[in-house]
This record gives sequence, C-alpha cells and structure tokens, in this order.
Amino acid sequence: MSIEPSVLTAALNAALTRELQTLGASADSVPKIAVIRDLNAAGGAASFTVELGFPAARAASDLQAALAAAARAVPGVAEVSMRIENRITAHAVRPGVLRVPGVKNIVAVASGKGGVGKSTVAANLALALAQDGARVGLLDADIYGPSLPVMMGTADQPESLDGQSIEPLVRHGIQLMSIGFLIGDADHALIWRGPMATQALEQMLRQTHWQDVDYLIVDMPPGTGDVQLSLAQRAPVTGAVIVTTPQDLALADARKGVTMFDKVDVPILGLIENMAVHVCSRCGHAEHIFGQDGGRRYAAEKGIDYLGALPLALSIREQTDSGTPTVAADPEGPHAQIYRAAARQVAIKIAAKAKDHSGKLESIKVATA
Repeated sequence: MSIEPSVLTAALNAALTRELQTLGASADSVPKIAVIRDLNAAGGAASFTVELGFPAARAASDLQAALAAAARAVPGVAEVSMRIENRITAHAVRPGVLRVPGVKNIVAVASGKGGVGKSTVAANLALALAQDGARVGLLDADIYGPSLPVMMGTADQPESLDGQSIEPLVRHGIQLMSIGFLIGDADHALIWRGPMATQALEQMLRQTHWQDVDYLIVDMPPGTGDVQLSLAQRAPVTGAVIVTTPQDLALADARKGVTMFDKVDVPILGLIENMAVHVCSRCGHAEHIFGQDGGRRYAAEKGIDYLGALPLALSIREQTDSGTPTVAADPEGPHAQIYRAAARQVAIKIAAKAKDHSGKLESIKVATA
C-alpha cells in the first residue's frame, strides 16, 4: 500500500501540536516555533526532520515517540526515521538598538524591589535553558550588590586574550560575567554614581566575548533607576521576566518594573511568583507567609503569562549559597521542574516572536550615471 503524503503530513502536524501544547505552547503558536521538513514517504518507510525554534532536549524522546506513533498509524507506514533539531535564532527587538556580538536573544529578569529572590530565579532559569540544550550566558547587572560569584560557586577572575574583550567564566555549562569577578575582593564596596555604574554595565555587556549565546539572561538590579533604564533602552532586550512575591508591597514595586519595560517597548514574557508558600519540613503544614496568589492575580489583571509559583524552601537557599543552584544540584527534583517549566515557556514565547533579519539584508549598490 502506498503512503499518502497529505495524510501523513496532517497526522504528524496534529501530533506535533498536541505534544508542544503539553510543553506550554498554544495551538496557534506551533507553526511559528516548529516545522516538519524533508518529508519522504516511499516503500513503507517515512522519514522527516522536526525543526524546533526553542531548546527541548529533555522532551525530545517523548516528542519522538509521539510522532513515530502518529506516523505508524498512517496506512502504508511500516518504518519511521526522524531527526529533531533545534534552530534558535535572533528575534526582533526595538529598531535602532545595536546587537551584542555573540548573543542572539537577551532576557532581562527584573523586579521592582530587592529581596524577592530575583537572582536565584535568574540563575535557575539560565541553568534550565542550558540543560535543555541551549547555549546560555548569565550577566550579573547588579553593579552595587553582585551575587553571581556566590551563587555560581566561583571567585575566579576573567582573562583577556586580545587586550580588548573579556573572556566569560564558565560554570555549570553557562558563560558568566559579573562585576564581582572583576573587583576580586568580596568585601569591597563600589561607591559609584549612576553614570559610572551604567558605563561599567555597558562594558560588561558589550566587551565580554560571548560565544554563540542563544539566550543571555541578565539579572537586573532591583528598582527602576538609571542603571535599569539605561540597560532597557540601550540593550537589544528580547523580553523581560518579572519576579515578585505575593504580598502587596512587592507587587506595588513589580508594577513599576512592568511600567518601565512598557515605556521602552520591551515585551513582558511572563511573571514568576517567588516564596509563594512555605511548607514546614517537619510537619508538612503549608503557610502563605507573604500572602496568597497576589502575583497570579496581578498577572491576570495585566494579561501577563503566569510562569509559575515557587515555594519558600530551605533547600533552594542552601543550594544557592553552596554555589550549585537548584536546577544543577537537584535537576529531577520538584523545585527544578518548576524552574524548568518556566524557562521553557520563556523560550517558547521568544520562538514565537518575529525573527530578526537585520543582519541578513544584502547590501544595496547605487549606480550613478
């Protein structure tokens, strides 16, 4: 029996849509983030390639099994072979902003105030993307209170191989840069005014030798001052993730962060609610110390994607303080799964955005008479 290509294509597309929806994609976004190509069907055998616009290494086996089952259900198909490829590209940002060499997409992780666990979330999002197969960088943009050296467990100082750029440190498979690596002394306080801090951040962003980074996660300093606004305006930020805790005080400041990104035309990719609940490690009693569902309600009010809620957990604090954040320390644990689901939703949202073709335009030659 011969294989009908149109039937096979329809079956594969239906299965692909179902599987990607389980990963957090909407049905209408699937054509933007995934494509089936190189389809061949003859002699009872079907072969094809699935190209994904986001990293999904940890979901590849389930996706492969679902597509193989869908193909074998088509009359005439006895054998199936396929390849799953990730093709992560640069996506559109505000016009007129210069790209950062070696970086495809920049994700700002921000909060309106300090103390909500933003840096911990940023580190774990970066680790989750890397474990899913992406090339990831993590930039500590908090000039006055850098936390990356402690969180990622390294106090090494970066080197310059050419006297012009700085080589990022690498830890847990992620390229890293922080002012904390450059000053060396952990007790040293930087007493800089806004313009100096902004210039230092600009140099770390553009003079680090980022090496083919798919996603550069920027751990933004708390607040909405000069440094934050300058980065949002001058850097080609693909989108922002807002971190908040449930209580009204934190949400009031989170609103200011959302407003700042709105004013500079940076899309909000989603909101993460941190310290949403505390579960006693002895008796199991759950208590909402900082209130309940404040972040979820605010996300619904603003039409922002709610990326998940993380508990106030002793293990997250201990793992971060030890220099091995949760996703690296316990990748199969329940807390890592929450970070992983949030990171995948961020990657899917970016993949659905318009692609940046600014670097692919052919030069135009003007001939004079």
